[in-house]
This record gives sequence, structure tokens and C-alpha cells, in this order.
Amino acid sequence: MNEGVTMQNSIGPRDIANFFSPNRIMLGAGAAKEIGSVAKSMGARKALVITDSGVANIGLGDEIKESLTSQNLNAEIFDRVELEPPARVVDECAKFIREGGFDLIVGLGGGSSMDTAKMASVMATNDGKILDYVGMEKFPRKGLPKILLPTTAGSGAEVTRSAGVTDESQNTKQAIFSIHNLADIAILDPLFTLSLPSRLTAETGIDALAHAMESFVSFSATPFSDILAIEAIRLVSENLPVAFAKGEHLKARYNMQLAATLAGLAMASGRSGATHGLAFILETAFNMGHAKAIAIMLPHVMEFNKMANQKKYALIARDMGGSIDGLSDYDAAERSVIRVKNLLKGLQISIRLPDYGISMENLEVLVEGGMKQSGWFIHNPRNLVEDDVRRIYLNAL
Repeated sequence: MNEGVTMQNSIGPRDIANFFSPNRIMLGAGAAKEIGSVAKSMGARKALVITDSGVANIGLGDEIKESLTSQNLNAEIFDRVELEPPARVVDECAKFIREGGFDLIVGLGGGSSMDTAKMASVMATNDGKILDYVGMEKFPRKGLPKILLPTTAGSGAEVTRSAGVTDESQNTKQAIFSIHNLADIAILDPLFTLSLPSRLTAETGIDALAHAMESFVSFSATPFSDILAIEAIRLVSENLPVAFAKGEHLKARYNMQLAATLAGLAMASGRSGATHGLAFILETAFNMGHAKAIAIMLPHVMEFNKMANQKKYALIARDMGGSIDGLSDYDAAERSVIRVKNLLKGLQISIRLPDYGISMENLEVLVEGGMKQSGWFIHNPRNLVEDDVRRIYLNAL
């Protein structure tokens, strides 16, 4: 068995592999305090901090606002972000930006806040509604400059060109890919994650792990995603249990933010798969948070996928601390599923849907919802048809 990072699945030396990232990434305890001077150096005069009410209520929005105003910038806070941002919220935020004359956007919070900031910053300079731009590179004009600052270590949204928006009329999640979604600057400050409750630490950490794993085994994996993803997997495996057990452990928080960002960069290059597609119906139909839904579905999708990319799943097992010496690729790949299940058990995350009030009576709702997200299956290492989707949900039930 090859003990190094294996070559990607389908991208060869004659193909073009893409890598997208912000212009600058700042990482370190206290980095958020620099946002005022950074904004001033960008020529900003009036900044809007986009976040949700939870982040605003614990004062993180005020800290950012104070740093901005200390540099004689005008600053306001928009704290009406909702989970899995509905299109109406993005359009409302874009209107707020235009009417307020803001020239810099700061996205503060988890993936929903940062995605809202990304989309609203571009919609502030483009016509129509956000759902008009679903798909690849449809914005004719670039958006306002933006700084993204995560308060969790999970989504990686601070470094991706993608953004997710919910079409409430269809009860589906749509993806918008654009280089104009990329942040000018991403600021990673582990101090902003110290107050994250253990439950959210666990769930968002598994979200980062899923991003790394899915991009690593993706049918569209690239040399960039391979290198970034396997390091993110190692960092999450070593540091998430520590951050969960001891929330004030700064080094673990630092490493988890690094891991989430690496996983985001990997996903932006290699793309994600069926775990994300099958998780979304849990979010919309059963009011479940994105990260929790991902955590539940991850091992079930891995169990289905592992035969399609045994060598890479074996490397996942190895870099999660499992011994694979002397094992066949098939047996070693099985170890990756076991390692993830053990990690989830330690983090007190059940992978059984009945523990969340979802029963066998809901099976067809799950299958129908999962199939609506079949676009996520394109990059999955193993093809899925409806019977496969049903079998995966049955395993979770």
C-alpha cells in the first residue's frame, strides 16, 4: 500500500486543477483586533458587520465594530442572518447595504453568516435576486470588498468561492459559485471560538472533517485538495477531542481553526459529495442544524462509499490514528468508518435518526428530499440511485 498521499481519482497531468483562495489569510490569537487597521488599509469608509443574533448577543459584533470605529470608520451591524440562509434574507441584506452606502462588508459568525455576507456583498452591485445567480460564475460584476471572520471551526466558508442559499419555495438548497464570493481577507482568531459550547464545538468540528474527507475521496479530487485534506483530517482527529473536552484549550482551538480552513480550501478545489446532499433534508424538514446533520450522515455515506476508493479511505484511517499495517485496502478502508464512529461516540453525537425524533414513517420524505439534492452526487466517489439513497437512510434509521 502506498503510504503517502495518493494521486487523485480522475484529474490527470493533462487536466487543469484549480485552486481558489482569499487574497490573504491571517491566523493567530488576537488577529481580530487588527480588523480596524486592515479595513483602513483597504480604503474603507463605512463598514457593515453581517452576523446572526446569537453572535451579536455575546458581544463579538461590538468588538469588531469597536476595532473599526477606532480607525475612524463608520460601522453598523446587521444581525438578522438565519441558519441555512434563505434567499429573502440575502436579498434583504443586499438592499440594506445599497441603501446604507456601505463600502466594506465584514462577515462574522458561522457558515450561514459568512455565506450571507458573501452573497449580499455581490448582490449589492448586481441586479435582480440572489436566486437568479444559482450555478457557476453568473455574476457580471464583482461585489464590495469583504473580510470574513469565523466564530466556529467548521464550515470553511471564509476561504471558499461557494455559498449556499435556501430556496424556500422549493425547499431546496442551491449553490452559487463565483470568484466574486471569495474574501479579500480571512481572519482566523481562535479567541473568538473559546466560548463555543462543547456541543457546537463537536458538530462544527465534524463538519470540517466531512469537508476534508469528502474532498479527499472525491471523484474530482485534485493535487491541491489531496494535500490540504489529509492534513485537515489529521488536525481534526488530534484536536477536536481536546477542544470538546477543554473548550479553553487555546492550542486545540487554534489547530481546529487551521483544520477547518484547510478543509475549506480542499473542498473548494476537490468538491464535496453525498454526505452534504443527504444531510440537507434533515435541516429543512426536521429543523436540524447543518453541522449536526452532516455528522449524522457522514459514517453512513462512508460505509456506502468506501469500496469505491479503498486506498484513500485506508489513508484516512491511518491519519486518524488507526493501525493499518498488514491489512488489505478493503479492511483498512473499513477502519476509517470505525474511527469516525468512535470519534462521534466520544463527542456524544448519535448517528441514529430515531434519537432525533425521525422514524421509519419519515423514510419516503427523506428519500424524496435526498434525491432533490442529487447534484451533490456528481463528485461522490460512488454513483447513487434512489435505492442507494433509501438504503443509506435505512442504515441511519
